[in-house]
Amino acid sequence: MPPRRFLRSRRRRIAVLAPIIVVLLWGAGFPIFIQSIPQAPLPGEPPVEAAVVLTGGSLRLEAGLALLASGQARKLFVSGVHRGVDVAELLRISRRSPESLDCCIVLGYSADDTRGNARETAEWLVRENFRSLHLVTASYHMPRSLLEFRSAMAGVTILPHPVFPGHVRLADWWRWPGTALLLFGEYNKYLLVWIREMIQPIAPIARNEVT
Repeated sequence: MPPRRFLRSRRRRIAVLAPIIVVLLWGAGFPIFIQSIPQAPLPGEPPVEAAVVLTGGSLRLEAGLALLASGQARKLFVSGVHRGVDVAELLRISRRSPESLDCCIVLGYSADDTRGNARETAEWLVRENFRSLHLVTASYHMPRSLLEFRSAMAGVTILPHPVFPGHVRLADWWRWPGTALLLFGEYNKYLLVWIREMIQPIAPIARNEVT
């Protein structure tokens, strides 16, 4: 076979096989992702310096307030709060007593996604000189949140504290279209973060080689 024809044939095979391989790898990774989602609250969580709540559901705030009220965290940081919402309003929504908790709650307003939550929290931890936290978010959101937080704050002890929204049915998830779509979407977001974290250490080296 002439070299040019061989190269064209090889490129066609690669063009056909590459998408198939990507789909197979994607499918193989999904069960692993499902297994990484907490299925139940983690027992025996030790006290730490802070509880960090990622906004997005009432159960998250309630869990963070419970950690603060029980003494398992010295301060509560709520990341990604909408402008105009204050501590008293959050406590009213959660039916807690403002007098007992509002002194120890800090609100963050700059984050609008999970990566922003991690960066905002990292800056707050530095100001407080804290090195440990409970991370409070929905169970299905926990794998991606841990990836973002561990990337943003090396050396900080991060203990996952998942909550379990009633509309997300992790048991037999394939029987529930809403849950299945949610998990597939979260898996794709997780993969994008994972790929970004894999590429970041290589990118500076590649740039140096080019220059």
